[in-house]
Amino acid sequence: MANGQEPVIIQGGMGVGVSAWHLARAVAMTGQLGVVSGTGVDIVLARRLQLGDPGGHLRRAMAEFPIPDMAARVLDRYFVDGGKAADTPFKGCALPKADCPVERLELLVMSNFVEVTLAKEGHDGIVGINYLEKIQLPTLPSLFGAMLAGVDYVVMGAGIPRAIPGILDQLAQGEAVELPLVVQDAARTDRYVTRFDPVAFTDDRVPWLARPKFLAIIASATLATVLARKASGHVDGFVIEGPTAGGHNAPPRGALKLNERGEPIYGERDAVDLEAIKALGRPFWLAGSYGTPQRVVEALDRGATGIQVGTAFAFCRQSELTDDIRQAAIQKSIRGEIDVRTDPVASPTGFPFKVLELTDTLSDKDVYESRRRVCDIGYLRHAYKRRDGSLGWRCGAEPVDAYLAKGGKPAETRGRKCVCNALMANIGIGQYRSGEGCEKTLVTSGDEARHIHKFLPSTGGTSYSAEDVVAQLLSAVETGVAITP
Repeated sequence: MANGQEPVIIQGGMGVGVSAWHLARAVAMTGQLGVVSGTGVDIVLARRLQLGDPGGHLRRAMAEFPIPDMAARVLDRYFVDGGKAADTPFKGCALPKADCPVERLELLVMSNFVEVTLAKEGHDGIVGINYLEKIQLPTLPSLFGAMLAGVDYVVMGAGIPRAIPGILDQLAQGEAVELPLVVQDAARTDRYVTRFDPVAFTDDRVPWLARPKFLAIIASATLATVLARKASGHVDGFVIEGPTAGGHNAPPRGALKLNERGEPIYGERDAVDLEAIKALGRPFWLAGSYGTPQRVVEALDRGATGIQVGTAFAFCRQSELTDDIRQAAIQKSIRGEIDVRTDPVASPTGFPFKVLELTDTLSDKDVYESRRRVCDIGYLRHAYKRRDGSLGWRCGAEPVDAYLAKGGKPAETRGRKCVCNALMANIGIGQYRSGEGCEKTLVTSGDEARHIHKFLPSTGGTSYSAEDVVAQLLSAVETGVAITP
């Protein structure tokens, strides 16, 4: 915040593109932490430019980029004046890999710069960006692009981001950085990394950068302790996320057991020891079904700095979810018909993934089985070691024969959904395929989707704003009396 005080509310960084700059800017202007999603943001920029950049916002931010010739190259590659035809496929991007081509590096840096620049435009509030440790290849250039735009916080989960704090320190000094890669089938002595050199990338035109605060999303006190003691640099705080939160969840501790709906069962071992967290002396926020005024007060009473909320913001007007998805969820919430399922196999990452059951989406068995398997975005691919020692890439949602040819196991393909393409479709930029139409959606949401109708104005209406969410969540903190749910 402008005065250095930590925010009470962190707006969740929901990908792909759900928490884009419109939403983060709205939350930041209320005095809380607005967060843009950095996941897949390069593809989002490329596709929105191909749609003609309605309103000119993307081009306005690109005009602020400190290396104009680089911005011009990105525009030349992707901008379509007036927008492409609806039945024309989006121009693709090279699949991520360890030695990323310069064109993809430029798109990664530019897209992160654009999102943060627009989110910070016209106010002095704070803006963060969210990444997934599980998606490693884009991380280094993405961090650099966000820091070029003056991002205030980096929030990261879906893994153990031990290297990130030190990388932020190095990038702030203009130093070359490297990130160790998690590689399946690799030996203990093997070392695979991805590298990024800001000096080489900018042709020695790299400016001085401020080091943003780093918040790790964790699901156990043990992981918080490891990061506090063994991370490569200072961890500024923690977001403690429970299994009712949307998106990817940490798997249950111990042997995996499923309930009658096929969902992972969480138990006492998965409860986080808040006393151990407090002993680390860092700010922390609680996440996962904390989206009510009463639970905000409860979190503060338990020693938390505040809460992180995603689901309530996901279905507000400033979210990038398509109107039909937002309205379908709100109407289901009003009628008490919301069904959120924790799918243990939907995501190729191997993490449990929350799915909001909606018709004509990949959550429908028939829709899922009728989709031709294709992996042309590739963010959730796993690196694996080939017999010759080189890196290969495979994804459980790619064509089964291709996955098996790369040494994968048949069980690792069953039920896996192309999350990359589906999440693009959620925000209206799904790929069009000749003879097949547009990609189908797959909506992720926390359990609190059941209650999003409570954010609707008391005067009536079928939608609500990010400002409505913040005002309601803070109502008990500001008045000392919780509103009636």
